[in-house]
Amino acid sequence: MKAFPPFIVGLLLSAGVVADEPLADLPSLGTTPGTISVIGISSGGYMATQLAVAWPERFQGLAVLAAGPWSCAQGSLGRALGQCMATRRGPPDLESLNLRLRDYQAHELVGDAAGLAGLRAFVWHGEADTIVAPSLSDALSEQLGNWLASPDEQLKVARSPGVGHGWPIQSNEQIPPSWLAECRTGGGTHLLACGMDISGQALGWLHGELTPPAASDSATLMRFDQDDFAVRGFGSVGYLLIPDECEPGGCDLTVALHGCGMDSKQIGEAFVRHSGLNEWAAANRRVVLYPQAETSLANPQGCWDWWGFTESTWQLDPLHDTREGVQVRALMAMIDRLEEAPDD
Repeated sequence: MKAFPPFIVGLLLSAGVVADEPLADLPSLGTTPGTISVIGISSGGYMATQLAVAWPERFQGLAVLAAGPWSCAQGSLGRALGQCMATRRGPPDLESLNLRLRDYQAHELVGDAAGLAGLRAFVWHGEADTIVAPSLSDALSEQLGNWLASPDEQLKVARSPGVGHGWPIQSNEQIPPSWLAECRTGGGTHLLACGMDISGQALGWLHGELTPPAASDSATLMRFDQDDFAVRGFGSVGYLLIPDECEPGGCDLTVALHGCGMDSKQIGEAFVRHSGLNEWAAANRRVVLYPQAETSLANPQGCWDWWGFTESTWQLDPLHDTREGVQVRALMAMIDRLEEAPDD
């Protein structure tokens, strides 16, 4: 089935040795419905929650790193900056967001209460984060606690003193030093050299006891053509980690959403290779989808759309945080493709 570059070609591509390698289509892998987890950092965390709220029946688990409550921006960039990153405009109004959710549910634009009640969720924030206020994850935790059937059993909230804005990783000799950011101050690739395996913590909570990580050379990291799913804000290249055992089908799926400033055009393949997810996936028959956003005049940091920039410029109340959101639909179309039976 390997109509895609082998692992070594991915390494050459990362190093810039191969410039024009043709892109494969996103393959059909027969991934298992109902076992999907979605994990995101910062803008990717906001988008992960949008996906899980739009289609809760499709997801088993949601992990959010360094982000606030669902629909926090409510279609306003000003609110996104002033209330959902910093809180100089005050904390998010959870009652207002709850009314928004109920209105969407009445119009079947998001999942129903029963679907939301069944999710498992993991919420993490670094206490030294100066980009997204740590109190915002408290608001998300409160919001999720009001939705879940048994918050004590379904929701895990973790905070890390001395950790800044980014994705903490367990550093190892395979990671080039230039691909690491300082644990407290962040910046750069936003892969934080904290000696902390946040990927393992999140996946372990969402999916139960897992086999310890395996070498990622037992899997293929392929580049695929995202133009099949082209919408505003999407890059042309996405990534997919396929454990060798998963090529015939029947594996689970995790969707990993990078944060602002973390797409492959800005930091190369640092995130898709060294988030820590690949090693856990290789050991546990789990495919990892790494979609990629892109920079633009409206979105200079390459963020996912959690405030409505992809919707029509005249739309006063954009539907970016519903099943009708253009990025939500495109991401779900990728999941649909992966769930299709593999080609013979």
